[in-house]
Amino acid sequence: MELATHDSGTGDRTALLIHGAMSDHGTWHAVEAHLIGLGYRVIGVDMRGHGRSPRGDYSVAALGDDLVDSLPVGADLAIGHSMGGLALSLAVERLAPAHAVYSDPAFGFAQVTPGASEAMRRMVAEATAESVRAMNPRWSDADIAAELAGFAAFDPAFFDVIADAADRDPMPAEAVVPSLVQLADPSFTVDAEGARRLAERGFEVRTVIGAGHCVHRDDLPGFLASLDGWL
Repeated sequence: MELATHDSGTGDRTALLIHGAMSDHGTWHAVEAHLIGLGYRVIGVDMRGHGRSPRGDYSVAALGDDLVDSLPVGADLAIGHSMGGLALSLAVERLAPAHAVYSDPAFGFAQVTPGASEAMRRMVAEATAESVRAMNPRWSDADIAAELAGFAAFDPAFFDVIADAADRDPMPAEAVVPSLVQLADPSFTVDAEGARRLAERGFEVRTVIGAGHCVHRDDLPGFLASLDGWL
């Protein structure tokens, strides 16, 4: 499936940004601005069921295929957050970026129960600026607005992907390009054993102390500092 993409900046280097579930490309606004300032051309994408992209059959495998159908090969940098990190891991060998960053990636969703999925559905359906701010007190006004916009353009049927991911072990077998896994503190999706396994498989693993799951919105300076040597 060809996804909606959003191109900004005119730099000589290219960065790809892949958002997490229930969001869209707009949640990367602060990271995008920083990368443009560093001389990158930035391409954000809306995953299927999100933003301006088509709706369709929802499965883990489709997420990686969609990125291959929609994004250029050989970018200098690719960053995927949460479910976007899982999607990137499925596409990274074919997209062949010079560097890949997985921000609190969805490599371990076994702990997501049916009750948790239902709670997320209600959260999206009932969200207000006040409820988003209460859950994320460190976010900027722009982050809260982007979250609400992402919720408004989200297909709840996408939750089928979360159930699909919870039924398998989506952790990548190896780092096929130089790869950083950036974890929240604590991580929602990668436990200590998972971090150990990733390190053994060739991933560099760093934790952003005190940051929540949406690291780039919860602690933008910490997010950027943890990318030292990767931009």
